[in-house]
Amino acid sequence: MSTYKKAGVDIVAGDKFVDFIATKTKGIGGFAGLMKNPANKEYSMVASTDGVGTKLKLAFMLGKHDTIGIDLVAMCVNDLVVCGATPLFFLDYYATGKIDLKTSKQIIEGILEGCRQANCALLGGETAEMPGFYQAGEYDLAGFSVGMVKNKEIIDGKKIKEGDILLALPSSGFHSNGYSLVRHIFGKELKKYAEQLLTPTKIYVQEVLKLKTALEKAKMPILGMAHITGSGLPGNVPRFLPSGVGAYLDTSKWQVPEIMNILQKKGKISAKEMYNTFNMGLGMVICVRPQAVKAAKKALPQLLEVGVIVKGGDKVILD
Repeated sequence: MSTYKKAGVDIVAGDKFVDFIATKTKGIGGFAGLMKNPANKEYSMVASTDGVGTKLKLAFMLGKHDTIGIDLVAMCVNDLVVCGATPLFFLDYYATGKIDLKTSKQIIEGILEGCRQANCALLGGETAEMPGFYQAGEYDLAGFSVGMVKNKEIIDGKKIKEGDILLALPSSGFHSNGYSLVRHIFGKELKKYAEQLLTPTKIYVQEVLKLKTALEKAKMPILGMAHITGSGLPGNVPRFLPSGVGAYLDTSKWQVPEIMNILQKKGKISAKEMYNTFNMGLGMVICVRPQAVKAAKKALPQLLEVGVIVKGGDKVILD
């Protein structure tokens, strides 16, 4: 039976490292970092950083680099918007052994497209050429995004209670998580599925901000949100849950992408491992009051009703 740890990634160790960092500095632990705006105390600045991970290996394999920049932007701005923030600008870090102009232009075009989808500006970045550090044709990317939110509109999950409803927006596939396991399982067949696996991470900014505006007008704000990335639904949904409640998710309410079913069958991966590693078809989970569901679906008809808040610890029940 295949696991993410056997593929070289130890999620538990990673979580312990984050816990360690949280003991050393304030503000660590959410999807993004928040800091009161010293120039206007009614607002907070919100910042996030991320990369694309080993999904880059597929871009190297196919020589296709025009969408990987969308992934880079998505992994950052999706973490901003779950806090209620509007992304303002983005910066990138692009490192390679030797600049290839054709490849570099494709990467930047993808980043610009991601910024367009997120309605934020590409404000700057850094290009590092480091001969001997990267193999020929390979590179690494990191992204940094900053946004703003009114303090009274920060989404933090503190008001969530039993009976609240969990809605979700579908993912576009694996997004940018779990690719070490994906590559481990598909092995020599990786190229067969590579085009599908390179589908860029969905950027949820415009959908979520539209929903946020619609519910605020109806005086029914979003209570909590989770961007489903590494550690899947069990690892990310609890990040917005207050103590004393849990999340019940009915897995019959959405479709798991077929490519994930193929991977599970080929790798003989347990359902628990799949849900702890991948988004399993949901890219964003949103918590609202029951009376807000109708207005939410009117604003975003693509929303799925996938679960409910229940009594219990900060855990996720998958049924």
